[in-house]
Amino acid sequence: MALTRRALLGGTAAAAALGLAGCSGLTPGLDPGGTLNFWNLFGGGDGLRLTQMLDAYRAANPAVELDAVTLAWGNPYYTKLSLATLGDKPPNVAVSHLTRAKTLVSAGLVEELRPEDLARHGMDAANFTARPWEAGLVGGKAYAIPIDTHPFVMFYNTDICAEAGLLDAAGALIPLDSPEKFTEAMQKAKDVTKAYGGVVAIDNDVASPWRIYQSLYSQLGGETLADEGTRVTIDDAKATQVLTFLQGLTSAGLMPGSIDYQGAIALFANGQSGFYFQGEWEISTFQTAKMPFSMTSFPNVFGGGTYAVQADSHTLVIPKQPDRDQASLDRSLAFIRFLLDQSKTWAEGGHVPAWKPFLDSAEYRAMTPQSNYAAAAEGAVYDPDGWYSGSGSNFEIVTSAAIGSVLAGRQAPAAAVAQMRSDLTSLAKTASPV
Repeated sequence: MALTRRALLGGTAAAAALGLAGCSGLTPGLDPGGTLNFWNLFGGGDGLRLTQMLDAYRAANPAVELDAVTLAWGNPYYTKLSLATLGDKPPNVAVSHLTRAKTLVSAGLVEELRPEDLARHGMDAANFTARPWEAGLVGGKAYAIPIDTHPFVMFYNTDICAEAGLLDAAGALIPLDSPEKFTEAMQKAKDVTKAYGGVVAIDNDVASPWRIYQSLYSQLGGETLADEGTRVTIDDAKATQVLTFLQGLTSAGLMPGSIDYQGAIALFANGQSGFYFQGEWEISTFQTAKMPFSMTSFPNVFGGGTYAVQADSHTLVIPKQPDRDQASLDRSLAFIRFLLDQSKTWAEGGHVPAWKPFLDSAEYRAMTPQSNYAAAAEGAVYDPDGWYSGSGSNFEIVTSAAIGSVLAGRQAPAAAVAQMRSDLTSLAKTASPV
């Protein structure tokens, strides 16, 4: 199934030691030579860790010519991946967010990963955490191999929280599992910093406002889209409840109502905020800053007995090629297995491993603060299905704009809900470009 021009223009839509201790290269008996093209969208700390993993692969497989290309995150990446596949010049392996992979599947752009092929490389379904594996299935079939779950988490300054009386006897953060406890913690942290209690990026941010809103909205059981994105199902009461809560935090001065991504990082790193809300990938930033911090799961503010948090997963897919043969397929699968066997390197960057042999190991449990929030992966709520949805998509852009306007005090919660409904309805009424 070919993509339309509109889809292409609109955007269709990361310890070599551990690796060597696991899969040491191609499956025994297969031709070790050939070329392997790999596309990814990783920058920053993720990019540096991926480079370590790729260097380990090259050292273990000198006869394979690995050509790794890093492209711009978001819509541009998925557009180029689609164009290359439609033009019969795709990479052998590519990264895809789980929330984007289904669009590639529906367009017929990626290979089905048959159980017998995966089993030949030791990648049975039982070796992966259930949530990302099952969320990535299409019609019960696998098309994407999850390498992680990256949930929205809570960073906290341990010195500030200790002074604020927010740590228990073991030095861990006390539970903030109600609106009152969460708000009280923000106030106590502000009393110490004399600036803010917490911070989340707002200005010109295409995802962070959506991530914090979706975490809270999902805890209430709210849904946004149904029927593969063709129907908008926002629960006005629940959405308004969440937005009113968030606006109360900024209007009270507990969180800034206007700050961009880098400004939010700087505010937390400089000790002007006790808490920072973002994806766990920013762990490297604060380790480099050598500041006193730790991390934990985003609080279960509204969930009661049910935990939910916005998340996505990085996956590896095999784009369709006109001249695919068994040797090329096995080389691609062996490469994927090699990366999985280096899950320690990837987890050092904050991501929760999807590869159970490492996730369930004593080595991972000893990694802190990374293992502190591993359980968050079990409550992962992925962006709803829809051709315009997923990480870095038009869906996140329009919802973040409306949510950000509430946090900034420019719009009332009810008006923002109406704006989200209107913008999403326009997208939902637009025919899928694939």
